[in-house]
Amino acid sequence: MTKKNTYHCKINVFIDLLIILQLFCNSRTVMKSTMNFMKITQCYNRFWKRIFMFSVLVWVVLFYVTFYFNCEKPFDDDLEQTLAISHQLLVEEHRTNIELTEIRNDLSQKLRFNEKKMKNKKKIIYPPSEEYELLRRRIYSNTKEVWYYVSSTLRSLANEFDDLKPKVSDVKIMVDEHYRSLLRDVAKLADVDGYSQWRWKEFRSLSRLVEKRIRHTQNPPDCSKAKKLLCNLFINCPHKNCCGYGCRVHHFVKCLIVAYATERTMIIDNPKKWEFTSRGFENVFLPLSDTCTSKNGETVSPWPGNETTQVINYIVPTPESTPKQFHPPYIPVVLPEDLAGRINILHGDPAVWWIGQFFKYIFRPQPSTTIAFNEFAKRVHFQKPIVGLHIRRTDKLIKEASLHRLEEYMYHVEEYYKLKELDGVYDTKRIYLATDEPTLFDEARLKYPEYDIIGDPEISKSAASLRKRELDDSIMDIITDVYFLSHHCDYLVCTFSSNVCRLSYEIMNSLQPDASAKFTSLDDTFYFSGQVHRLNVAIISHKSEGPEEMDLEVGDEIEVAGNHWDGYSKGTNLRTKKTLLYPTFKVTTKIEAFPFASYPNITINTWT
Repeated sequence: MTKKNTYHCKINVFIDLLIILQLFCNSRTVMKSTMNFMKITQCYNRFWKRIFMFSVLVWVVLFYVTFYFNCEKPFDDDLEQTLAISHQLLVEEHRTNIELTEIRNDLSQKLRFNEKKMKNKKKIIYPPSEEYELLRRRIYSNTKEVWYYVSSTLRSLANEFDDLKPKVSDVKIMVDEHYRSLLRDVAKLADVDGYSQWRWKEFRSLSRLVEKRIRHTQNPPDCSKAKKLLCNLFINCPHKNCCGYGCRVHHFVKCLIVAYATERTMIIDNPKKWEFTSRGFENVFLPLSDTCTSKNGETVSPWPGNETTQVINYIVPTPESTPKQFHPPYIPVVLPEDLAGRINILHGDPAVWWIGQFFKYIFRPQPSTTIAFNEFAKRVHFQKPIVGLHIRRTDKLIKEASLHRLEEYMYHVEEYYKLKELDGVYDTKRIYLATDEPTLFDEARLKYPEYDIIGDPEISKSAASLRKRELDDSIMDIITDVYFLSHHCDYLVCTFSSNVCRLSYEIMNSLQPDASAKFTSLDDTFYFSGQVHRLNVAIISHKSEGPEEMDLEVGDEIEVAGNHWDGYSKGTNLRTKKTLLYPTFKVTTKIEAFPFASYPNITINTWT
């Protein structure tokens, strides 16, 4: 082979290499135009590998250029042509690399954005549906109603047939075990359904919103121009103690709710008559307002007044002689229209949650009060877990309540601890005993030695004396009992015929998303003193099985008189006007709402 042919052969090889390089570049162009988002991602991952391959090819090209640069003159034209082609290819490759770099940067930015978006998405907490929350709580309450019915029936059989007592006792033990297991499983739904975090966030959001609105009404920027509600106490009864501390504070919170509903600053009128202490309300709790305490105003009128009246004088309780049209429509268990839906999803008894928010504002302790609470806790060695036991006796038994033996209360305390044992929790069993009967401390320690009985018999002695009950120390003792029953007890066993019992339950429900199932009342269902009514609505029809029962049609409204804790409740059917028994599981609580002041400028930054 001649030298010229040899050179031609080498040139052909060189050209073949350039063709390969061209194909490599063309393949990138095709890749750029055809690959989708995922292929671009793969391209980015292989970017540096391709850079390495390209570098190798460039070195090969340079090698051949250097080699042929020393070739003979006759072939200079061919080399120049080849170099021109190489330069053109390199320019195109450079342009392609710039485009790929831009794609890589754009892709990196999108990946960072998507990563941030996914992280934010994980923080979004989706709320449960209203149907789910209502159904979950209904299953829980109906489980208890079935147990009430079966337990009552078994007791009746045992009392009626003596020879059945051993068998009934065995059945009762098994039924109780089934009941506790089922109740525990239903209660666990709230822990495992994924909505626990939402419930706490919604609770905090709603609670802060209500508190912010109360602070707004109670702290106007100019007291001389503020609209006000004077709160007066009127008790028409033959003796001083007919409305004790618990009774008075329920009337007091009624005033604050009316003030909130009408967007007025509530001011305590005739403070001595309220008898919070001899040195007044602010001796124990923080003032209701930091900016406005004056009762003065340009215009004054009794309730209801009108929108232009600056000062309205409101008397609680409203005298029975007052026509109903002059009664405030805001009295619990009515809810504000703008919040009723949210509260109903959050809480098993929305009225209790709503009332509790106002008690939480009223009962903000002074620093000296907090110190007294802490000293008391140390003195009685207060510890958790613990069940609060409030046993009201003395004058309450005269006409307002029936006597319930200690064993009746302790039965439900035992049930609480048996439920905890199903979870493998075997803590020391404790009760916090709050009572106006001092002898119950010795009785409890004698009959239930396995329990740690916490409380102060001296408080009981002061509460037992009607003469001492209104003294400062006695009132502080009641406040202490209420504080520990509501803030620090895990469960309450008491009688809702007692204002102190209901007060503790209301405050307990202001401190957590839903404590509506953390109680047992031995007599009444929950009610608010002075409420117009509390309604149930039938969701399942019922045909009476005797003269003591009522017929129910779906949609019937029943004014509740009470739950008999045997599967039946008593009430007045507003359709038939008859007061009879009805199966409790066939009704649900009716939520009543009314337009309150909506505070459009008072908001809370909502969470997502």
